[in-house]
Amino acid sequence: MDSTGSNGWSHDDHTPLSKWQLSSDILIAFAYFSIPLELVYFIYRSQTAELDLEVGKIRKEEETLRHVHFLTDEIRSSLDRNTILNTTLVEISRTLKLESCNIWMPKLGGEVLELKYKLGYQEIPPFMIPVIDETVRLVCVNAGATVVSSGSALARLGCLYENDDGHVAAVRLPLLSTASFNCSPKIEEATMFAIMVLELPFGRLQWSKHELELIEAVADQVVVALSHATVVEESMQARDLLIEKNIALECAKREAELAVVARNEFLAVMNHEMRTPMHAIIALSSLLRESKLTTEQLSMIDTISKSSSILSMLINDVLDFTRLEAGSLCLDPQAFQLSNFLKEAEELVTPMAQSKKLPLSMAIRGMIPSNVCADSNRILQVFLNVVGNSIKFTSEGHIKICVYVEDADSESMPSELSSPRREVKHMFLHFNVEDTGIGIKASDLQRLFHKFVQADSSITRNFGGSGLGLAIARKFVELMGGKIRLESEGLGKGSTCKFFVSLGVVTDLESETLISPKKLQQGSDLLGLKVLVVDDNAINRIVTHRLMETIGCKTTVTDSGQKCLEILMTAGPGAYQILLLDLSMPEMDGFTVTIEILKRFKIGERPLIIALTANSDAHTRQRCFDVGMEGVLTKPISLEMIKIELSALLENFKYHGCSS
Repeated sequence: MDSTGSNGWSHDDHTPLSKWQLSSDILIAFAYFSIPLELVYFIYRSQTAELDLEVGKIRKEEETLRHVHFLTDEIRSSLDRNTILNTTLVEISRTLKLESCNIWMPKLGGEVLELKYKLGYQEIPPFMIPVIDETVRLVCVNAGATVVSSGSALARLGCLYENDDGHVAAVRLPLLSTASFNCSPKIEEATMFAIMVLELPFGRLQWSKHELELIEAVADQVVVALSHATVVEESMQARDLLIEKNIALECAKREAELAVVARNEFLAVMNHEMRTPMHAIIALSSLLRESKLTTEQLSMIDTISKSSSILSMLINDVLDFTRLEAGSLCLDPQAFQLSNFLKEAEELVTPMAQSKKLPLSMAIRGMIPSNVCADSNRILQVFLNVVGNSIKFTSEGHIKICVYVEDADSESMPSELSSPRREVKHMFLHFNVEDTGIGIKASDLQRLFHKFVQADSSITRNFGGSGLGLAIARKFVELMGGKIRLESEGLGKGSTCKFFVSLGVVTDLESETLISPKKLQQGSDLLGLKVLVVDDNAINRIVTHRLMETIGCKTTVTDSGQKCLEILMTAGPGAYQILLLDLSMPEMDGFTVTIEILKRFKIGERPLIIALTANSDAHTRQRCFDVGMEGVLTKPISLEMIKIELSALLENFKYHGCSS
């Protein structure tokens, strides 16, 4: 042993001890206690070995940390599940110099594990292991890396060679979904696991603690990366599902819109095609009734008239209800005198009650406004339906009607009742119709407002009806901002129908602008009026021509819009007072004819243009007025009705100084 300086020694083929700086005090202490230098050297050599071990551990930890950081960067550089797992196999195998590495994924709802990823293999054998396998369960319950037996299914099916126990390790990879992040206390039970299996190269039989720790660290990073990928995958799936739903909804919307268009077109065609023959039947029946008939013939004509009226009402009910359900039927609010309306409504239902020898009374409770704004036709339709039902189902007793008004909240009223040109107050108009008829069971009170529903089958046999009346009445009442209900104490105890609708009370409208049709019928003279009838349907032309001739008009008929214009141009200004114009004609419809007439004639030189149409919807009516027509007559129409309508129209224009 040679001295190399005052602060340390070295020894032949051993590690230099220059790191250990021995002070002179320590040497003096050794010399004082007569400690041999060989012992001193042995002590320091032992300490040096321990220090080298510590340094080796630190270097291995640093190396492990570098590997983990590197693997983490590689693994988490992608948000694709397949890329993450394949990268994990490649990088951890390269780092640990493994013989093989594979990953088993859960399948069939987590009941089995399938060999899904294997290092260096494109086509992987379809190996499966049940999750109840003892080794699988051992790995899944252990949070760290587990050395598994070489005889286990995980080792035999996934590794390249058989060796003694100790050369195969496995670690679980929890597969979390977004549902797993709800902090549920049972998250461990609900989580499915994948398993990564790693095999040491041939000749190495044991895993070091350092390697197992590296595997655990990498597994933790894989779990984090997979959880991020799962969130992205589920977000993408949710987005794709949402896109699919939006596409499906858009397709359904287009199909619904096409269905609505097809239904509206069908309704328009059926409306026209059903009303046109009814127009001929009702009109010709009313004409025959004016001729000289025997008592038997008159009875047959009355039967035809009643049957055609019933059929016409059924057609109206079906078409109205279909439009109500489709939302295409709109209100047509107009100003009218409420007292006159109620009087005429009573006059309409009184003969119906008298025909069954039932006393009918109508009482108005309290004060009612003079001028109101609402759809009087729809109110009358509901009123006639309700009172008609009471009369139909009452054999003896009485019918009592009570009418009154009450103030209403203006915010809940339909906007159609307001007008910028009028000062409007909103009120409810109530009708209570009481009868002593057959009564209604409590269980049937609400059912009767459903379409095609009656209390029982015997009702249809004994009284008839389609079961649409109350369903339509409820739709109209609700459309007019009101409600309707039935009350009855039971069978044989009569019933009461109560309904109300909203009104706009007009306070600044001149009363002279509100005309009573019955008053007009008495004061108007239709004799000698020159009328031009335009209709492409030959039967309609014949029927309308005979109606007009019967009431004393001089009538000319033609079958097209173009011929109508030619006749008017040839005859000159003022030649015709009234033009009855069909709307549905080929080549040139009634709207186009009206526009052309307005272009060619001034208001005093042209006839009053009146649409004669089978379309009863408010949209068609409003369009007629928008293009410049003065009136609309809806088919079918009887002789008496056409007198009233034409008289009212002519008188109205006289009041405004517009008549030629």
